[in-house]
Amino acid sequence: QVQLVESGGGLVQAGGSLRLSCTASGRTSSSSAIGWFRQAPGKEREFAAGITGTGRSTLYADSVKGRFTISRDNAKNTVYLQMNSVKPEDTAVYYCAARGIAAVVAARDRYDYWGQGTQVTVSS
Repeated sequence: QVQLVESGGGLVQAGGSLRLSCTASGRTSSSSAIGWFRQAPGKEREFAAGITGTGRSTLYADSVKGRFTISRDNAKNTVYLQMNSVKPEDTAVYYCAARGIAAVVAARDRYDYWGQGTQVTVSS
C-alpha cells in the first residue's frame, strides 16, 4: 500500500503562485510515476500534470502548460506542483496519484493510489 498526502492548497489571487506538495509513505518506490489531477465543482476529475519515476520526463495538460511545473525529490518521497500565473478556472480540489510503474500517463484509471486532495481557490 502507498499513502499519499497533499498539502499547500489555499486561496490565491489570479496571477499569483502556489506550490502543492504530495508526500508518499508506505510501500513507496522511486520508480512510480506520479500524476496531479484536479476536480472542479460539477466537473469530472481531469489530468493536470505528471512525472516519471526518475523525474526525467513530464507531461502536462494543455490548460496548464507553460504555467505549472511538476518536479520530484525522491529522497524526500515528495512531488511538487508549482502553479504560476493562476487563473480562476484553476479553482479545484487537487489530487495526487501514484502508479505502480514508472511511465506517466494522463488516464485517470491507470493510477492505483490516490490522496485525499487539497483545495485550491483562485479569486479574480
